[in-house]
Amino acid sequence: MLSQIKTDATARMHKCVEVLRHDLTKVRTGRASAALVDHLKVSYYGNDTPLAQVASVAITDARTIQITPWEKGMVGAVEKAILASDLGLTPNTAGTVIRINLPALTEERRRELGKHVAHEGENTKVAIRNVRRDAMHHVKELLKDKSITEDEEKRAGDDIQKITDKAIKDVDEVVKAKELELLAI
Repeated sequence: MLSQIKTDATARMHKCVEVLRHDLTKVRTGRASAALVDHLKVSYYGNDTPLAQVASVAITDARTIQITPWEKGMVGAVEKAILASDLGLTPNTAGTVIRINLPALTEERRRELGKHVAHEGENTKVAIRNVRRDAMHHVKELLKDKSITEDEEKRAGDDIQKITDKAIKDVDEVVKAKELELLAI
């Protein structure tokens, strides 16, 4: 029972770190990345469809994303999706190819994005601590039901804390890497 609680806590904490990693790919750095436009939805015959299902996305150079819709009629819809997004980017269309040029980030914008990244990291740490709290609650209930001894409860608490410390260290590493990426010119 205790091993199951620890395994569940480990899996949930790992998921929190992975969600942070995924969310931070959407944060724009000075470099082009296909992940910037992955979350965009395009109106395709009345349905909201992920951009990757209606067009190919390629990185042509360090600051340019090239989007080539599968159908010529989709060019306008893809442009609308980019303009309506929270990216703040303007697409340039040449025939059936849409190019997005990423402007260099200003120092002020870099700092602002750094704060956003740190905030996301803190939110993830809170989520990890909530997972720890839930796991400890389950362990305490087992002790209350007399399914485990006090020594086992103490040992399980120490193990859960070690798992939590590792997950928080992983969050710190992800946040630090993204901040370094933001500050690189």
